[in-house]
Amino acid sequence: MTTSYDAIVVGLGSMGSATLYHLARRGQRVLGLEQFDVPNSLGSSVGVNRIIRLAYAEHPDYVPLLRRAYELWRELEALTKERLLVITGGLDVGREHEENVQGSLLSCSVHDLAHELLDAGAVQRRFPGYRLPPDMVAVHQPDGGFLMSERCVIAHTVAALDLGAEIHGRERATSWKANAKGVRVETQSGSTYEAGSLVVTAGPWVGDLVTELAPLAVPERQVLLWAQPRRPEYFRVDSFPVFTMQAPEGRFYGFPVHGVPGFKIGKYHHRQQSVRLEAIDRECHAEDEAVLREGLRRYFPDADGPTLAMKVCLFTNTSDEHFILDRHPDHPQVALAAGFSGHGFKFCSVVGEIMADLVLDGAARHKIDRFRLARL
Repeated sequence: MTTSYDAIVVGLGSMGSATLYHLARRGQRVLGLEQFDVPNSLGSSVGVNRIIRLAYAEHPDYVPLLRRAYELWRELEALTKERLLVITGGLDVGREHEENVQGSLLSCSVHDLAHELLDAGAVQRRFPGYRLPPDMVAVHQPDGGFLMSERCVIAHTVAALDLGAEIHGRERATSWKANAKGVRVETQSGSTYEAGSLVVTAGPWVGDLVTELAPLAVPERQVLLWAQPRRPEYFRVDSFPVFTMQAPEGRFYGFPVHGVPGFKIGKYHHRQQSVRLEAIDRECHAEDEAVLREGLRRYFPDADGPTLAMKVCLFTNTSDEHFILDRHPDHPQVALAAGFSGHGFKFCSVVGEIMADLVLDGAARHKIDRFRLARL
């Protein structure tokens, strides 16, 4: 027997849970399908928290989306009565001529963002947990901070359920077909669902459902580490801003102690391990720790205590590391959100709004030209 809905969302991680909420908020009878548990720790949102920042080195076009994302995060906090967004300030670190610093300064200039450019000595005096070499500088932007990523997914999911959304966990969508009425989705349980529109937010698994995206949105293994600080007072929320850092060893990012014990550090593209989803190594190894210890020991020596935890998560990368936010080129009733390339979580509140716009209005209220599929 076929069940009908206004819309179906496939994949209920960060982007899917937000999309489910925004569709339900706009009065849609919506079904969410998730192949794993709801929530789960197998995708891209695991690891307690994710950075949010306005001074966006990746491109100034992201800043208007970020401003809306901050608004929507605060709305979700008010709705759920839970603190999801923690402001610490943020540092974009590197040599002054490098992309991480110049891109951050450009976004601050274009969008008139409050900021300071600090030399290495000023950074250490103000934030003693940092130990930068003399040739590095940092853009300090007071609005930076982090989101409690796992709690955010739960908050969007619960809010969607409260608005009447239906969720089927442990039910994998195996195929879909567009038709004159909308879409028809088949699942591994043998069930069939129909809807006027479909949103695919399947993270690293998006290529399994949208074959056109398989070569364009490539999964990558990523590892996070939490270390016990030797000077814990330097790494509290009130004394340590989140950071991104362009260093000779690679691009690191990190957080103060919050939510779980330990100072958290990661490195973008970790060991550059593109993976097949059926063969992901979810164990953490000495080689993984060594990658992260290299940055920890050089730039944060007072955090270089014993390892408390390590976790594996997944990036899904596009070739230019910008997102895919678009309608399917052949089926306008199908919207796609993919390829968030390790920096997308902070946007999921506004991505949910964009996806709802695309399937209900045919266009987004926000400027998303940079994220069109045709560019890839």
